[in-house]
Amino acid sequence: MLLAQTAFETRMLLRNGEQLLLTVVIPTVLLVLFSAVDIVAVEGPGKRVDFLAPGLLALAVMSTAFTGQAIATGFERRYGVLKRLGASPLPRWALLTAKTGCVLVTEALQVALLSVIALALGWSPHGNPLTVAALLVLGTAAFSGLGLLMAGTLKAEATLAAANLVFVLLLLAGGVVVPLSKFPAAAQSVLELLPIAALSDGLRSVLQGGAGVPWADLGLLGGWAVLGLAAAARFFRWE
Repeated sequence: MLLAQTAFETRMLLRNGEQLLLTVVIPTVLLVLFSAVDIVAVEGPGKRVDFLAPGLLALAVMSTAFTGQAIATGFERRYGVLKRLGASPLPRWALLTAKTGCVLVTEALQVALLSVIALALGWSPHGNPLTVAALLVLGTAAFSGLGLLMAGTLKAEATLAAANLVFVLLLLAGGVVVPLSKFPAAAQSVLELLPIAALSDGLRSVLQGGAGVPWADLGLLGGWAVLGLAAAARFFRWE
């Protein structure tokens, strides 16, 4: 039942044009555009794509685990889908696990697509793949918890508006394409605590700089994951 529900959730997401725009098209367009055109200043060694690719991998995780999942789950809750599924033979834990599996499958496709495009643009990644995987998994957990918390507490329309607003704000101010060093010092100290900033910084330090394990970024993502998932489990309403 768990595998069947995971496959169903994945098919539904991949058939949704708006979700594909958010999860695939926007990160891909931003990667190609900002790599080819000197619109924003970048930092660090190598080509522009070496700075941009890690940040847009982080954006892909956020778009799927947070924005897409929050919107889809919010409307499923509004239309009573979650309530009916909760009363079916499928356990509620299995339903939430299937949604997590759908997120992971989608992210694997996103990472593969963006990596191929970045490599074609001249990307030269460094670092340990296991460290990258740990960052992506913890980032997924953090954003999933926050997305489910939003979907389980707000009305569907409010979730739609809030999730898209957060996506745009964090795209601009989360270190994805604009270095945090471009912001005032007071703002930097706040922005550095955001999960998107920790994920972008961690991926960039490994993939661009060839650094070792970014423990500070992993710890920050782990803290967000614990807080988000605990809050979602506590306050999520099924109807």
